[in-house]
Amino acid sequence: MDLTRRGLIGGAAMAATATPRLVRAQTPGLKIGVLTDMSGTYRDASGPLSIVAVQQALEEFGVGGGGIQVDVISADHQNKPDIAANLSRQWFDRDGVDMIVDGTNSACGLAIAGVAKEKNKIHINSGAATSDITGVQCNANTLHWTYDTYMLAKSTGGAMVKAGGDSWFFITADYAFGHTLERDCTGFVTGAGGKVLGAVAYPFPTTTDFSSQLLQAQSSGAKVIGLATAGVDTANLVKQAHEFGITQGTTKLAGLLTFISDVHAIGLEVGQGLIITNSFYWDGNDRSRALSKRLEAKFPSLRPGMIHAGDYSGVLHYMKTVKAMGVAEAKKSGAATVAEMKKMPTEDDAFGAGSIRADGRVIHPSFLWELKKPSESKYAWDYLKPVASTPAAEAFRPLADGKCSLVG
Repeated sequence: MDLTRRGLIGGAAMAATATPRLVRAQTPGLKIGVLTDMSGTYRDASGPLSIVAVQQALEEFGVGGGGIQVDVISADHQNKPDIAANLSRQWFDRDGVDMIVDGTNSACGLAIAGVAKEKNKIHINSGAATSDITGVQCNANTLHWTYDTYMLAKSTGGAMVKAGGDSWFFITADYAFGHTLERDCTGFVTGAGGKVLGAVAYPFPTTTDFSSQLLQAQSSGAKVIGLATAGVDTANLVKQAHEFGITQGTTKLAGLLTFISDVHAIGLEVGQGLIITNSFYWDGNDRSRALSKRLEAKFPSLRPGMIHAGDYSGVLHYMKTVKAMGVAEAKKSGAATVAEMKKMPTEDDAFGAGSIRADGRVIHPSFLWELKKPSESKYAWDYLKPVASTPAAEAFRPLADGKCSLVG
C-alpha cells in the first residue's frame, strides 16, 4: 500500500506551527521565517518538526542569556518555486522578516536564495539539496547547511561502485534537485570505472505509481538502481520495488537522499540492507541523542532528521552571530551578517564542531549507513548501523571546483 503525500503526522504536528515570542523583549527584535513543505512529499522530512527545531534553537540561545526578542512565522511553499519566491518577497518587504530558514526542495531553495540576495536579507538553506547553491548560483546572502547533491553522490555512489555495483540506472525526480543529484552521482560512478546504462525522470510532485519507471530500470540490467528522489517518493519506490521482487535478486537500490522518516515509513522488513548517506542520525552519538530527546518531548511522533538538525544548527549559529554583532547592526545588511557567520566556527549538538566556507557551504563529516535487519533493531527508531564516514575536509566539493563567484 502506497503512502499518501499528505504525510504521516497526526494532530500534534499542527500544534508545532504556533509562533510564540521566544526570549525576553528588547528593541529592535528579529523575525525568522520557516518556509518549508507542510503538506507534500517532504512534510515528514521537514515540515512541522522544522518549526519545532527552530524554536528549540531559540530557546537554548535564550537560556544562554541571549536577551533578544524573536518572532517566528511559517508557511507552506507547496513545492512550487513561484510560491516560495512570492512568500519570500512578501515576508521581506511587508512582514519585516530578517532571515528565512529551511527551503526544502531545490527549486524553492534557489528561488528563496535569489530573493534574499535581491533584498539583502538572509537565507539559511537546510533541505534544498542542489550543490549549485554554493556553486554557479551562489550568493553572499545564502548559506547551505546539512547536505548537498555532491556530498550525497560521493558518499553513496562511490561506495556502491567500490562494492561491485558498477552499472547504474537512475530514477529521477524531474526538477532541479533530482537532475543535479543524478548529474553528481553519474560523475562519481563513471569516475570510479562504472557505467550508467540509462535514466528516467518522473513528473514531480504528481507521481505515486512508479511501476513504469521501475520496470524500465529492471529491464536495463543495471546492478544498481539509483533513486535521485527523496521523501515519500523514496519510500514508495522502495516499497514498490520490493513488491515487484526487484530487490530479491542481485539488483541493489541506492537511496541517494533518504531521511530517517523515509526509513520509518518503509520499515526494516522491506528496507533492510539499503545503503544511505546521512550527515545527522538521531542515535549517532551522545549529543545527537540528547538533542533528539529535547525535540521528542515537544514532537513525539517523529525523530529528527537531517533537515531538522540543519534548521536547529543554522538558527543557533545565526543567533550567536547576531549577539556578537548587535541586533541593530545585524539587521542593516544580510550579506554583512552572513560574512560574520562565515568567520565564526559552528558548534552545536547536531553536528558538533564545524566551519563555513567562502562559498557558503557549511562543512562537517558525512556518514554512510546500512538499514538494519529487523532482528538487529533493539528499540524504537533503532534503524541504522554505521558503514563508513567521510571527514569534513573531504565530504563536500572542493572549494575551487564549484565555480562560485565569491571564491577567488
